[in-house]
Amino acid sequence: YLRFNCPTKSTNMMGHRVDYFIASKAVDCLLDSKWAKAKKGEEALFTTRESVVDYCNRLLKKQFFHRALKVMKMKPDKDTKKEKEKGKAESGKEEEKKGKKESGKDEKTKKEKEKEKKKDGEKEECKKDETPGTPKKKETKRKFKLEPHEDQVFLDGNEVYVWIYDPVHFKTFAMGLVLVIAVIAATLFPLWPAEMRVGVYYLSVGAGCFVASILLLAVARCILFLIIWLITGGRHHFWFLPNLTADVGFIDSFRPLYTHEYKGPKADLKKEEKSESKKQQKYDSEEKSDSEKKEEDDGKTEATRNSGTDGSGGERHSDTDSDRREDDRSQHSSGNGNDFEMITKEELEQQTDEGDCEEEEEEDTESRPSHEKS
Repeated sequence: YLRFNCPTKSTNMMGHRVDYFIASKAVDCLLDSKWAKAKKGEEALFTTRESVVDYCNRLLKKQFFHRALKVMKMKPDKDTKKEKEKGKAESGKEEEKKGKKESGKDEKTKKEKEKEKKKDGEKEECKKDETPGTPKKKETKRKFKLEPHEDQVFLDGNEVYVWIYDPVHFKTFAMGLVLVIAVIAATLFPLWPAEMRVGVYYLSVGAGCFVASILLLAVARCILFLIIWLITGGRHHFWFLPNLTADVGFIDSFRPLYTHEYKGPKADLKKEEKSESKKQQKYDSEEKSDSEKKEEDDGKTEATRNSGTDGSGGERHSDTDSDRREDDRSQHSSGNGNDFEMITKEELEQQTDEGDCEEEEEEDTESRPSHEKS
């Protein structure tokens, strides 16, 4: 049970292909088995992890597996130097590409970059382990090799153990038996009944025709693609049964029936337009979110101002109403073509006094020449 249910990995050890497992996973496997559950009238064989470790030590003494040591492979100096040089060259190329792209981009792209930088800054602040400005390195699995360990003891942890016990699985045994029977039956084909031999003949012919038809279809679709490609100057790419030779299932290899792609100048323009429209949509959504936030802030400030100016609001409204009425009257008079203006009582009294004074002066001037004549 432990040999075929515990997760294992394969590697080379001293020139041989071996399977190894980790001690903690083997303990978990036995604790999840039926031997860790008590039955009626019987006690469980495995109750704790220590009991499983004791049992595995017994298996180790009987040489079902042995303890191994992981030894990491060190890279030579030449490889490390080459990798450093490649990294420097790649970083220089990336910097040149970035400079060219930044010089050819518009103001919109600059704004998008600024927003992206802000987001990256927030992410970097959240992540304490990552240092800002350092490029992310690709995770590479370190290679190692196994060597025999001096202390042959089973320990519950990340220790590595190599299987020595390698029995033949029942599935492999059954498959081998079926193959042997099939070979014997094929050699005895002349002794088969006539009906069976005729049936096998037709089946073999049908299978051969099917394989030949698939091969002919594969060649015909390539010829059809080349003809359309040459006639249209490489602009139209038409594939009949595109998944016929792909690594998919039997039914999926006949789906879809055909595919068509146009790779002319208009197609490039359409792709650029689509990319620009997507960028604009993202930009508009971000601007809308910013504007909504500003409106909320403005609404809050107005509410606080209104709450502080409730007492003096009535007087201000009255003054503004009177001013509005006077403005409406003046606009109405100017709209009708009349040059009327609003005049106060004091101005009217001054104008009447001035008129009376002028009339008295005129009477005096009229009376003076009459006296002189007399």
